[in-house]
Amino acid sequence: MFLELSLLQTLYFNLFILLLNSVSFSYQQICNPQDRQSLLTFSDHVTTTSTTPLNWNPVSDCCSTWEGIACDDKGRVIRLWLPSRSLTGTISSSIGNLTSLSHLNLSSNSFSGSLPNALFTSFKSLEIIDLSYNHLSGDLVKSFSLNNTFPSTIQVVAIADNHFSGRIELSWFVLASNLTAFDVCNNDFTGQIPGSICTDSPLLRVLDFSNNQFTGQIPAGFGRCSKLVVFRAGLNYLSGSIPNDIYGLQSLVDLSVHANNLSGSINGVLKLTNLKILALHSNNFYGTIPKNIGNLSKLEQLDLHSNNLSGFLPTSLLNCTNLVKLILRVNFLQGNISTLDFSRLSKLKILDIGNNNFTGNIPESLFTCTSLTAIRVATNRLTGRISPNVMALTSLSYLSLSNNSFANVSDAIKILAACKSLTTLTLSKNFYDEVLPGEENFIGSHEFNSLQVLALGGCNFKGQIPTWLVHIKSLEILDLSFNQITGTIPGWFETLPSLFYLDLSMNRLTGQLPLQLSRLSALKSKTVMDNLSRDYLEIPLLVMPENTSRNNYNQLAHLPPAIYLGGNALTGNIPRELSQLLNLHVLDLGQNQLSGSIPSEFSRLTNLEILDLSQNGLTGEIPLSLQNLYFLSEFNVSYNNLEGPIPTGGQFNTFTEFSYVGNPGLCGQILQNRCSRQSRPPKQHHDSSNVGIEDNPFLHGLIIGVITIFPTVFVIRMIPQFKILYSYKR
Repeated sequence: MFLELSLLQTLYFNLFILLLNSVSFSYQQICNPQDRQSLLTFSDHVTTTSTTPLNWNPVSDCCSTWEGIACDDKGRVIRLWLPSRSLTGTISSSIGNLTSLSHLNLSSNSFSGSLPNALFTSFKSLEIIDLSYNHLSGDLVKSFSLNNTFPSTIQVVAIADNHFSGRIELSWFVLASNLTAFDVCNNDFTGQIPGSICTDSPLLRVLDFSNNQFTGQIPAGFGRCSKLVVFRAGLNYLSGSIPNDIYGLQSLVDLSVHANNLSGSINGVLKLTNLKILALHSNNFYGTIPKNIGNLSKLEQLDLHSNNLSGFLPTSLLNCTNLVKLILRVNFLQGNISTLDFSRLSKLKILDIGNNNFTGNIPESLFTCTSLTAIRVATNRLTGRISPNVMALTSLSYLSLSNNSFANVSDAIKILAACKSLTTLTLSKNFYDEVLPGEENFIGSHEFNSLQVLALGGCNFKGQIPTWLVHIKSLEILDLSFNQITGTIPGWFETLPSLFYLDLSMNRLTGQLPLQLSRLSALKSKTVMDNLSRDYLEIPLLVMPENTSRNNYNQLAHLPPAIYLGGNALTGNIPRELSQLLNLHVLDLGQNQLSGSIPSEFSRLTNLEILDLSQNGLTGEIPLSLQNLYFLSEFNVSYNNLEGPIPTGGQFNTFTEFSYVGNPGLCGQILQNRCSRQSRPPKQHHDSSNVGIEDNPFLHGLIIGVITIFPTVFVIRMIPQFKILYSYKR
C-alpha cells in the first residue's frame, strides 16, 4: 500500500511541479473585483476547524495577501489552492465566476454536498482540479454544461475518496486531449469502465477506478494510452479476463485489478517488463505462475493471493531482486520450499506463502534476508524444528507458522523469545501432544519484550497455563484454546496491563473464575484501551464471526475486546465484578459447570455484543436489566436451569428460540410457552450444584492464527464468535 501511494504521489507531484513552473504569477496587480467577491461568497459557505483561520481580509488585495490565491498579470485569479486546511461546508457556485482559474485544489478537507452545476465547464483554462479526500456526493453529470465535456485544457482530474455516484460518461473526454491523470477511486460510481477514454485522451499516465461499483468486463481500448504508468481497477465487480492490449503497455509500472471476479491465465504479464507493482489478488485467476516471472526484474510488490493458482514456485522468481513484498497465500501452490534460495532477495520485507501445499521446512536462505519484517507460512505441510538462525532477522516483527507440523515447542519458544522486534507470533496447530513449558523462569523478563500477539492454540498441549507469560507486559492478545491445559485460571493475568483479548476456551481448566479477571486494565479503562498500539500490521489478521462475512483487521486495536473461557470445567458463581469490564465486547462462559444466577450488574457492560452463558447450571431468571445492552447481537443461555419470563424489547426482540432452549422453566412468546399472569416468582438462589455437562461432539471457538479458518460443524451452539482464525481454505 505504501509503495502504491508513493508511486502515485510522485507522479502527481512531478506533474504539478511541471505545471506550476509553466505559470508566471504576479502579485503586483490588484485583484479583479468580481473575482474578489466570488471568493468572499465562497468563504461565506466555508468554516474551518483549524486554529489558524484563512487570512482572507476583505480590505486587502486577494492577489498579494490571501492564502492559497495567485493571480495573473491582469489581476485575475488563476489559482485557488487550499489543501488540508480543515475546511468544512459546501462548494459555492460562485467559484464558477473565476473564469480564468487554472488550478483548483481543495483536497483533504471536509467539504460535503454536491458540486455546483456546470462547474467543469465554467472554467476555460482549467488544468488541475483536485477535490479528493472530502465528503462530496452526487452525480457528476450535473457538473457539466450542455456540451458535457471537460475543458480542452484539463490535465488532472482527482476526485478520489468522496461519495460521487452515477456513471462515467464517454462524452466527458471528447475534448480532453491533454488529460494525463484521472483518479476517481473510493467513490460509488456504477456502470462500466469506459475503455474508449484513451481514444480522446491518449496522454493519460494515471487511471484509477478502484473501489467503486463498476461492473462488466475491463474493456479493450486502454492499449491506446501508450504513456499509461498506473492502471488500477481493484475492489469492483468486474469479470472476464484482462484484455490483451493492456499487456502491450510497456510504460506500465502499476497494474492493480485485485478483489474482482476476474479469471484466466496471468501469462500475459510477462510483457510488462517495467512493472513495479502487480496486484491481482482476490480473483479467480488459474494456471501456474509464469515460469519466466523473473524477467520482471523491476517488481517490488507481487500480490497474487486468494486465486486458484497451482504448480510449483518458479525458481526464476528469485531473480526479482527488487522485491519488497511477495504475497502468494491461499492458492494451490506446491513443492519443497527448503530447496529455494532466497538469498538474493535482500530487499524483501514481507513474505506470505500461507495456505498452500508447500512441504519441507523454512528455507535457511530466508534467514539471510535481513530486511524481513513479516513472514507467514501458516497452513502448509511444513515439518521440522525452528532454526536458531531466525534470530538473524533482527527486524522481524511478525511470524505466523500456524497449522503445520513443527516440533519441539520448548526450543521454539526459547529461540523466538530472543527475537527482540517480534510483536506477533502465531504457532497454533503445531507441536501436537507436547508438554507446554510452564516454569516462570523459562524465559526472562528481558525476552519477548515487544510481543503483543501470542497464539498457541489447537496444539493439544498438556500442562498448565505457563507462568512465564507474566513477564510479557506488552501482551495484548493471548490464545491458548483447544488444548488439554489443566489447573486453574491464574490471578496474575491482571498484571498484564495491555491484555484485552484472552482465549482459554476448550481446555480442561477447573476452579472458579478469579476475581482478578475483573481488574484487567485494558478492559476496564477506556484511556488504557485508547493508548494501545495503533500501528498497522504488515499482514492483516483475519477475524471471522462464524456464519458471517470475513473481516480483515490491519490494527490490533480494532479487534473486539473479548474473554473466551467456554468449554472448560469451571465452577462456582459468575462474579458480578466482571461488570467492571466496561470495554468488553465478547464474554463467552458457555459449556462449563457454573452455577448461581446471571448477575443483573451485567447491564453495565454497555459495549457487549456477544454474551454466551449456555450449557451451565445457572438458575433464577434472566435479569430484565439486560434490556439495556443495546449493542447485544448474540445472546445464548440455552441448556441451563433458568426460569421465568424471557425479557422483551430492545435487542431481545431479535434473538431466536435457540438462545433459550433447554430451560424448561423459561416462558415467553419466542418459546410458544405463555407465561402465567401471576407476578414474577421470587428469585431462587441455589447452591453450587454439580450439574454435569455432556461431552459435546462440536467445538465452539476458533484459534488465533493469521488469515486462517478452523472448519467446524456447529450442532447446538449458534452464536457467532469473534475469533482469530487459523486454517483457512476456501
